[in-house]
Amino acid sequence: MNARTYRGTWLLVGLPLLVAAFSVSRVNALPAPALPATFDAPTARLLASDLATRFPGRAPGSPAASEAADWVAERFREYGFRPLRQRFEADVAGLGRRRLTNVLAVVPGRSDSTIVVSAHRDGLAGAQGANDNASGTATLLELARTYARAGAEERAVVPRHRLVFLSTDAGAYGGHGAAFFAETTAFADAIVAVVNLDSLAGRGPPRLVLAGEAPRAPPPVLLATSAQRILEETRTVARRPSALEQLVDLGFPFSLYEQAPFLARGIPAVTLTSGSEKPVGGVFDSPEALDRARFARLGRTAQQLLVSLDDGLEQRAGTAALVFFGERSVPGWAVELVLIASILPFLAATVDLFARCRRRRVALMPALRGYAARLTFWLIAGALFAAFALLGAWASGEPRPVAPATGAADPPAAALAVYAALVALVWLVARDPLVPRRAVTREEELAGYTAALLVLGVVALIVVAVNAFALVFLLPCLHAWVWLPQVHSRGAWARLAVLVAGMSGAALLLWSFATRVGLGLDAPWYLVALAGLGYVELPLLLLGIAWLAAAGQLGALAGGRYAPYPRRAERPPRGPVRQLVRRAVRARRRREEPRLRALG
Repeated sequence: MNARTYRGTWLLVGLPLLVAAFSVSRVNALPAPALPATFDAPTARLLASDLATRFPGRAPGSPAASEAADWVAERFREYGFRPLRQRFEADVAGLGRRRLTNVLAVVPGRSDSTIVVSAHRDGLAGAQGANDNASGTATLLELARTYARAGAEERAVVPRHRLVFLSTDAGAYGGHGAAFFAETTAFADAIVAVVNLDSLAGRGPPRLVLAGEAPRAPPPVLLATSAQRILEETRTVARRPSALEQLVDLGFPFSLYEQAPFLARGIPAVTLTSGSEKPVGGVFDSPEALDRARFARLGRTAQQLLVSLDDGLEQRAGTAALVFFGERSVPGWAVELVLIASILPFLAATVDLFARCRRRRVALMPALRGYAARLTFWLIAGALFAAFALLGAWASGEPRPVAPATGAADPPAAALAVYAALVALVWLVARDPLVPRRAVTREEELAGYTAALLVLGVVALIVVAVNAFALVFLLPCLHAWVWLPQVHSRGAWARLAVLVAGMSGAALLLWSFATRVGLGLDAPWYLVALAGLGYVELPLLLLGIAWLAAAGQLGALAGGRYAPYPRRAERPPRGPVRQLVRRAVRARRRREEPRLRALG
């Protein structure tokens, strides 16, 4: 590889960085309401305790969930509203097909522009769910009570916007209720903001959750106003994802909170919570465990935020890919430009390496055939996984995030053992033409590196077209593995170090799920389970398989086990399947020979 070409191309990355630096902007928060908050914290605590005590274990589709929906509707009626119900069915992972219900109350405003305040009322089976999420539901009801006479001739408060107070179902099991409302509501085009309330009485610090199910973020004005209201009411700076965590969320859009389905459909949304990144109910989520001070402060925050948005929002700001750095933001297109420019040094070095191979008449076809054999193995492994999913071996349901606390995404040991045995059998067949049968020349090794790097370049270009933010997971391997031809003669440890360094991009995604979502060592299987549900789209799965095949070829080169695809004269007279059968028969005969001699 021409290292000078690689280093020189990095100069081209300077211009996108300069453009990104000049695109940084700062947005001021909307003004605070003129009057102090009147949020009735004791009443909200009573509502949360009543819901949690009377209807524990509000799993979607259960009798307790149905009774909780009636309870919320009755509270709305007491406040003078005519509650509306959205009834629908959903295939919930871990529960199966369930009948679900959203309950909402609509407050007419002076315009048709709409602000939605949402909270899921369901909870994990076996838990009272006082904090997650009776606290959010109680806050929702207390905010609605402020507008209790909005439909009468003498109105207590007349909002500028239409207000929708939405109590969703199956929020703890993947946000089914919020997704259904976002897809079907007649207000979709008129919604200017969604404020989702979740776990407001926990002992953790106030947090704002920004991630969506598509590479989008809430508009800066919504985020800045939410953060400012939290600071004013709690004297605490709201926690938000770091810039790196935001890049991970844009590269692999995922969230367990209910702002996500709204953002995916271009609706501005943010979640206010004191819970962790991984919502957890548990047996200790009881009314006695509610943090009263935190509940009161975040209840006042929610009220002041709603009033600020109602007074100050003029029109829908829309959603776009953004990365926030404190009070400033960088537009997603600028970040994408930097990420795309960052693959140029790798592409320049790889194309130069390919040109050198062509000039020296180094044959690349055997190396490409070897890659094709590895790719075929991974495609068969993926097809087997899909077949097991059709047979019901893995978690099934709609392509929604799986609630980790439900156990729906836990690895099934028996099915995994059978699947692993079948994949191992496929590998025994697929590896036969890849086993070294002679000493490999330096030219053949160079062809192996070149073929794998060319494939990685094609994968990078397709990623740019699908979701350029996903380059954050691919860039480490591009810029580490391009040096493998240079360190090939420096010993196995040097090659291994470069190979492991290239894995840091994939490790970043696993780290995000292991630590932020609290999955620990279950993170790899959780990602596989999301793929089995269809949450990860097919193009991304195919790109991942292509990457695995390239990584396998580079791993074989680094480990000294690489061999180009053999020519016809080098292949054994029998195919791999016949060879395996012959070996098995001969092994059996050798075991039986002592017995036959004894009989003879």
